[in-house]
Amino acid sequence: MKVNINNSAELKTELVRLSRLRKEQEIYLGDQYTFLRNKIQTPSRVIGAVASNIPGFGLVKDVFSFLGKANSETTASSPSNTKSDWFTKVAKLALPLVLNRTVLKNSGWLKKSLVLLASEGAMGQVSKDKVSSFVGKIANFVRPEKSKKKHKKVKPLEEEEDLPNFGIPPNSETY
Repeated sequence: MKVNINNSAELKTELVRLSRLRKEQEIYLGDQYTFLRNKIQTPSRVIGAVASNIPGFGLVKDVFSFLGKANSETTASSPSNTKSDWFTKVAKLALPLVLNRTVLKNSGWLKKSLVLLASEGAMGQVSKDKVSSFVGKIANFVRPEKSKKKHKKVKPLEEEEDLPNFGIPPNSETY
């Protein structure tokens, strides 16, 4: 649509009309974007609501989200593991699986779910630093202490007799 502008008053009114049109289009597009974003996020919200009722799902989600990220910051969506590192998250996931496959092989679902909840709480106290310090203490206990070997034939430097020094005398001029 081409508008013929003959004077400055028509130019000003055309500028006002175009700025109003631009604002209306921005508002319309903003509303459409919000509508589309909500429509796309609806399946994710439904799956999240269903999955939040499954015990242990948040733990699995945290482990895999941590492995996908480069940093080790924890998310605000899971306040139970504010000090968790990768070892704690993997141990929380692996310990119930190992227990269910070995010790609780013929147990019922109630006993297995109680062990799942208890092991998540217990492994929350264990961190990578605690495990590495424990392994270090065991290694120091098992590792033999190094003893200094003393040679019987060679005297230490402090016990040597005064030998003549053939170097430069301390008060001589060397330049």
